[in-house]
Amino acid sequence: MKILFLNGPNLNLLGTRQPEVYGPTTLPMIEASVRQRAAVLGVEVEFLQSNFEGQLVTWIQEARGQFDAIALNAAAYTHTSIALRDAISAVELPVIELHLSNIHARESFRHTSVIAPVCRGQISGFGVGSYILALEAAVIVKQLA
Repeated sequence: MKILFLNGPNLNLLGTRQPEVYGPTTLPMIEASVRQRAAVLGVEVEFLQSNFEGQLVTWIQEARGQFDAIALNAAAYTHTSIALRDAISAVELPVIELHLSNIHARESFRHTSVIAPVCRGQISGFGVGSYILALEAAVIVKQLA
């Protein structure tokens, strides 16, 4: 089983960007934690990050036939990107939406996810644990398919 982790804008700044909201952990540290758990589960993982919406769309499209699921932290694009929503719908892969912070407990503009209706589920508010939970959710989704 192969799971693609996609990270959107500003996640390359984790560890230094608003640590009071996102914590002190960097994206490479998160990736190492996920890789460690994936090894226990016998799952392959790949990580990509882009600040560009079109690049994320391209990676979602290219995932078809190469990955069994996608774990997506679309960051700010969660609330605005119809292009990501359409790409998710088009590839017919289970997509787990994930967020480090609880988007429903933050500013009102963050409460709406335009991608949630086309994702298999949403994990929000568990910090680094959101990534581990997304990994495990993707494994469960595949096992139930």
